[in-house]
Order: sequence, then structure tokens, then C-alpha cells
Amino acid sequence: MIYLQLFWSFLQIGLFSFGGGYAAIPLIQGQIVERHSWLSMPEFPDLITIPQMTPGPIAINAATFVGIKIAGVAGALVATLGCILPSCVIVTLIARLYLKYRSMALLQGVLASLRPAVVAMIASAGVSILISAFWGGALVSFAATNWVMAAIFALSVVLLLKCKLDPILVMVLAGVLKLAAAAAGL
Repeated sequence: MIYLQLFWSFLQIGLFSFGGGYAAIPLIQGQIVERHSWLSMPEFPDLITIPQMTPGPIAINAATFVGIKIAGVAGALVATLGCILPSCVIVTLIARLYLKYRSMALLQGVLASLRPAVVAMIASAGVSILISAFWGGALVSFAATNWVMAAIFALSVVLLLKCKLDPILVMVLAGVLKLAAAAAGL
């Protein structure tokens, strides 16, 4: 039964995660944390962080991670298959249709109208992860803010946008800073 649940959950994620990995984060959270409780909300940022440090799409890496945690290697295979199956079918169909009808104004209008929804999904995921990182999923308040995480976030934004550092280097630096803060008792 767990294999069917894993397959069905990740099939839904794969089917409705338009806009790529970041847009899939709210869908992954809904299935993994809220519906099935396979991970807790404090564990959820780890599910997003680990796929960021490994090659491949977020949703597929998340499927593999959750599948292994819940049902071992077989669970990882079932969850990953559920996640990639819709994309394989949909991309094949869309590619054929796009090549045939790419000059139609209606098709271009539909594609343009999806962009704001995708941006909203990405923003929603970002806000959810920020709340989890800064407040541990608790009530958002000034007193409950994890200022170490907020400082690491601010520094990371500056290093990425202003200094144009490589994202992997920034992630490693953020990890080192968090370890140093934990060692210092912060």
C-alpha cells in the first residue's frame, strides 16, 4: 500500500508542478508534510536543501529522498517513477503540438498567461521556506526570529547578487557559518 501512496503522491506532484522545481515546492510540501506526514515541517527545508546540493531536478531528488526514507530503495524507485512519468508523457505530447501549432496566437497567449502563476508558486515556496528557517514554523514574531539564520540569509543574498559568487560556494559558506554559530553557542 505504501508503494501505491508514494507513486500516487509523486505522480500528482509530477503532473501539476508547472514551472520547474521551485514551483513544485508547495505541491511537495502539501503531499509530504501536510497530507501524509512523511516529513515534519522542521525537516522539510532539509528536503529542499539536499536536492539543491545534488545534481538533478528538485522534485525527482525529493521523490528519491522520501521514497528511500519511507520504503527503502524500492520506495525510491516507485516515487521517482511516479514523479517523472507525467513529464515524459506531457513533454512528448506538447512537443508534437508545439511543433505543429507554434505560430498560433492562442498558444502563445496560453504560455504567457502561465508565467504569473508560476512566479506566484515560486514566491509562495520561498516565503514558506523563509518562515521555516527564521521561525521554525512557529508563529512569526520579532522575539522568535532566529537572527543567525536571518544574518546568513542576508549575507548569502549579498554574495549572490552583489558579489556574483558561485551559488555552490555560497551554500558551502552558509553551512560553515551555521556550524561556526552552533559551535559558538548561538
